[in-house]
Amino acid sequence: MVQTLVCDDAAQFKLLTDNIALFWVHEGRHYKKLSPFIACHQKVLDKFLDDLWNYYRDLLAYQDSPSQQTADKLRYKFWKLFDTDSGYQQLDERKRLTLLKISELLYVLEDPELPLHNNPAELAARTMVQGRNISYATQTLEGTQPWDTFMSLVATTRKLGISFFEYIRDPICKVGNIPCLATIFYEKSALNPFDCS
Repeated sequence: MVQTLVCDDAAQFKLLTDNIALFWVHEGRHYKKLSPFIACHQKVLDKFLDDLWNYYRDLLAYQDSPSQQTADKLRYKFWKLFDTDSGYQQLDERKRLTLLKISELLYVLEDPELPLHNNPAELAARTMVQGRNISYATQTLEGTQPWDTFMSLVATTRKLGISFFEYIRDPICKVGNIPCLATIFYEKSALNPFDCS
């Protein structure tokens, strides 16, 4: 059973698991949507975005070397970053909304192995959407099922560093160079230092 779900803050993810951790990249997108008209507000926003992504890099560094002292410093920096008024009203309102998500955004301080973004998953989904747009989608359920299966295999073999063409060709030509994906997953998971989580 999944105990922690890492996602964006869409309502459909609420109550699915005991714990929710939010993606920082999704949170950052809210700030990129701000479009100040006054030059001084643009400077304030630019400075805030620099501080936001520097903080994000600090979280990434924490994941490599977690400690209680660093976690406490990062909690303090979070409050300082999001609880300080800037004078730009829309930015300050957005910061207050982020502040309400402190426990979900800083869940990584309790569980450093959690990802801070889901870019690989989004890129895989984007590949499927691009293919669907190019081919005008499938016309029947019988076409949709193999399409989804093959697109999933393409994304999975890419992540594993295996040529999709070779993965499909191997069993057809009875070459026997590439084991089944279950075997590859098992071997890679045996190397994972966080196997208990």
